[in-house]
Amino acid sequence: MALTNNQLKQMYPFSSEKNRLKYLSYLNEFMQLYEINTQQRIAAFLAQIGHESGQLFYNEEIASGAAYEGRLDLGNTEKGDGIRFKGRGLIQITGRSNYQKLTNEMRGLPLGVDFVAEPDLLKEPEYAVKSACWWWHNRKLNELADDDCEASFKRITRIINGGYNGYTDRYKIWQRAKQILSA
Repeated sequence: MALTNNQLKQMYPFSSEKNRLKYLSYLNEFMQLYEINTQQRIAAFLAQIGHESGQLFYNEEIASGAAYEGRLDLGNTEKGDGIRFKGRGLIQITGRSNYQKLTNEMRGLPLGVDFVAEPDLLKEPEYAVKSACWWWHNRKLNELADDDCEASFKRITRIINGGYNGYTDRYKIWQRAKQILSA
């Protein structure tokens, strides 16, 4: 199932066409690669990245990242890691350890791509989408999305966000996406 610009526009009514087109082909390519390939999986994934990215507007956390300084749970062990490895990509990959795992595990990376050495690469549309799909797959969120119920969607939100920040927005996008994808 390939997404269209019109479907994305309906799901993300505040998105710009420029941003939708910047990400659309990568969404179609990498969602398939990471098995985000059913209506339930696609709707849940798009709801989460829709909120995290401000409907495809942001691919980098607005905050400086200073709040992540010294966070050992994120692998931020060196001075400056909080700012250097703040949230980037459509799902806001955060922390030195996640940037390292991404470099080590992401499928089909060109030789020499190193997100630890070059964290800003995650702002590039290709990597912003691919990292989000990798993160989703790596945390087995497809299985939760398959449940297609609010309890599982809440669990997905907690896994991605660490809490329920923006839950109402995520839920509204999820409901719109399910309706649009089933039409």
